[in-house]
Amino acid sequence: MDISKAEQRVLHLLAQGGRIVVEKDDRGRIVENRTVTRDGWYWSGCNLALFKKLKRRGYIGSHGGGPYHITQLGLRRVRAQLDNR
Repeated sequence: MDISKAEQRVLHLLAQGGRIVVEKDDRGRIVENRTVTRDGWYWSGCNLALFKKLKRRGYIGSHGGGPYHITQLGLRRVRAQLDNR
C-alpha cells in the first residue's frame, strides 16, 4: 500500500520518537492537533485532515487518552530513509 509524501514525513517524525498532542471539544471530538518532535519542537506539517487519515488507517494510536504515537502497522508502512528527507 502506497502512502503519500506528507504521510511519510509524519510517520518518520513519529518513528523517531515524536508525538501528536490533540485538543478536544466538549463532545470529545478532536478539534486541533499539534505535532511535537522528539526534541520538543512543534512541527506544522500535519494538519487535521492528514491526522484523521493516519488515524483511520491505523498508522497512529493513543493509549489511555495520551498523545498519539506510531503503531506497529505504521512502522511497517513507513519506508526507511537515511537522511529523513
